[in-house]
Amino acid sequence: MTQPLPVVQLHVPTEEDALHWHRVFNDPEVMEFHGGVSAEMSVYEELTARQRRHDAERGFCFWTMTDDDGEVIGFTGAQPWPHETFGPVGEIEIGWRLGRTHWGRGYATAAARATLERVRAAGVGRVVAMVNSRNARSVAVTRRLGMELAETYPIASTGDTAYCFRLEL
Repeated sequence: MTQPLPVVQLHVPTEEDALHWHRVFNDPEVMEFHGGVSAEMSVYEELTARQRRHDAERGFCFWTMTDDDGEVIGFTGAQPWPHETFGPVGEIEIGWRLGRTHWGRGYATAAARATLERVRAAGVGRVVAMVNSRNARSVAVTRRLGMELAETYPIASTGDTAYCFRLEL
């Protein structure tokens, strides 16, 4: 029997959310596929500011994710692929990142499904998700969303492979 997905709330990240993201993601396991070490506070300040710009310009971004108690548990959303020489250049990427204590409960899938609805409403016709091939949890989320593996890219800094999943909306 399949468990129902949890309720998540999404909002455009505030300046204060930079602090929440820094706290929630300050864990080597969370950062394993994102450079392996915790990011400085300034990284989250820039990231949340960039997401506010994306929302204002495009109607979508990486939103702050909260549980039904209002606790910040991570982010999910979409943004233009941020690289010009690697990966699916010019595409819209969906993504998610959760604090360790919230893994395995369906939050990423629930939030990603909400993201798909929001980007479809904003007029996006196709999305990609870039996932490290060793990140079984995120690969499973892409499968639950109905995404299909479209191509692979070498990750020069680690020697790993990045999977590029696509979904037509």
